[in-house]
Amino acid sequence: MSSFTINRVVLVGRLTRDPELRALASGVSVCGLRLACNSSRRDPDGGGYIERPHYFDVSVFGPPADAVGTYTSKGSRVAVDGRLEWREWEAADGQKRQAVSIAADTVQFLDRPGERSGSDASVHDGAAGEGELVGVGGEEDLPF
Repeated sequence: MSSFTINRVVLVGRLTRDPELRALASGVSVCGLRLACNSSRRDPDGGGYIERPHYFDVSVFGPPADAVGTYTSKGSRVAVDGRLEWREWEAADGQKRQAVSIAADTVQFLDRPGERSGSDASVHDGAAGEGELVGVGGEEDLPF
C-alpha cells in the first residue's frame, strides 16, 4: 500500500483586511492574511449564477512575510500557493478548539503597482510588482 499524500492549496482572491506583520520569539517574521475567494454555481431558479464568498486565514513566514506586509493592503489581489495546517488548542473556557489555515509557500502579487489601494508608484520602484512571486526559501526557514 502506498503512503503517497498531497497537501496543496492554490487560491486567488482579495485581502479582506490589511496584513498583520509580526515577529516570532525566534525573530522570524510572520504575516497573517485574510483572503476572500468566490465560488459560483448555477441558480436552479433563475438560470444565472450565484456567487458565494469563502474566507481563508493565510500565514506567510520569513522574508516573504516582510514583502507581503509592505506591498499589499486591504483589497489587494494575490495568488497563494501553500498547504493546509491543522491545529488544536484548549480555550480559556476549557473547550477544545481546532482550526485549519493555510501556510503559504509562495504569494504572487496580481495588482499593478498603481492599482493597489492607497499606493504611490514611487514607493514601489524596485519593489515587488504585478506578477511578482514571493516565496519561502525552504522548509528550514519555517518555525515549525
